[in-house]
Parts: sequence; C-alpha cells; structure tokens
Amino acid sequence: MRNCFQIAERIAAGALVAIALLWPSLAKAHNGPPFPIIENRAVGPCVISLWTHPDVGTGLFYVLVDPPPGGQIPGDLKISIGVQPENGRLAEVVYPTERDNTRGQVEFKTSAEFDRDEFWRVRLIVQSFAGSGEALSRVEATPPGYGRWDLLLYLLPFLAVAFLWFRGITRRRKPKSNLQPA
Repeated sequence: MRNCFQIAERIAAGALVAIALLWPSLAKAHNGPPFPIIENRAVGPCVISLWTHPDVGTGLFYVLVDPPPGGQIPGDLKISIGVQPENGRLAEVVYPTERDNTRGQVEFKTSAEFDRDEFWRVRLIVQSFAGSGEALSRVEATPPGYGRWDLLLYLLPFLAVAFLWFRGITRRRKPKSNLQPA
C-alpha cells in the first residue's frame, strides 16, 4: 500500500512538472491590473499617462490627464486612441474616449478591439483649442486566459501541497515491534 502512495506522489509531481514545461505560453499572458505604456509625457496642452489592459478581443485604455506646471486642463479636451497591428495587415482604427472625473483626477477611458495575440501600434491623439499633439507606443495583445478555469489552474499547486500535507498527517506509522522490555 505504501508503494502505491509513493508511485501516486511521483506521478503527481511528474504531471505538475510536465504542465509547467509544456505550457510556457501561459506565463506571458497578462491577467493583472492595467499597466502604463506612456508615463507623464507632455502631449499638446497636458501631461498624459496612458495605461492599458490589452486582452485579445476587447482591450481597455485609461488616459490620465494632468495640467502642465502652472496651467490647467482645457475644458474642450478630446482624446482618441488609434490602434493598428505593427505588421500593417489592418488599417488603423481610431477609438474616441469618454471623460471621467474620478477623485479629482481627469481620466479618459475607451476599449479597443484586438483580433490576434501580436504587437500593436498605439497612437494617442490629443485635441484642444489650446493645442494638439500625439504620442506613440506599442503593446502586445495577450490572450484573456481561461475565464472561470483560471482559478482552478492557479489553485492546482496549492491543492497538491494541501493533499500531500493531509496525506502526511493521516499516515499511520507502524509500531516498532522489535523492541523488547529490559
């Protein structure tokens, strides 16, 4: 019986190692919070930071706007985001943003469509009577993951450790029968 458990433990460990080695593409997927692709850059009459969550399908963009030193944000400010695959297989698509004043920070939001896991050119377009400007960056659209199955996938190592711990706690030790009273 003990040999069966040792074999099962070795098979489970081998399966975890095989999964880790055969699916390295899971490590490059972005499943976290948005991240910056442009930070504190003067574009037109403002200082802009562009954050993104670029999932294949629908990617999200957040534009944080600060006034220039000693200035203010124009009331007629309009911001658009243009995306295009770096290889040029599709024409650039420009998405308008919606203004959102949250917690005293002027923020613009939009979503963009990414049809493949590849690098995309991102063009930030700022327009106002006080001035206009553009900033360029690039981003890699990543697969959104497995949805509800992500939780199970991420829990597997913890469940394996819990199983081995529980198994170690419940294992019965054979009494030592070779000892003779003196």
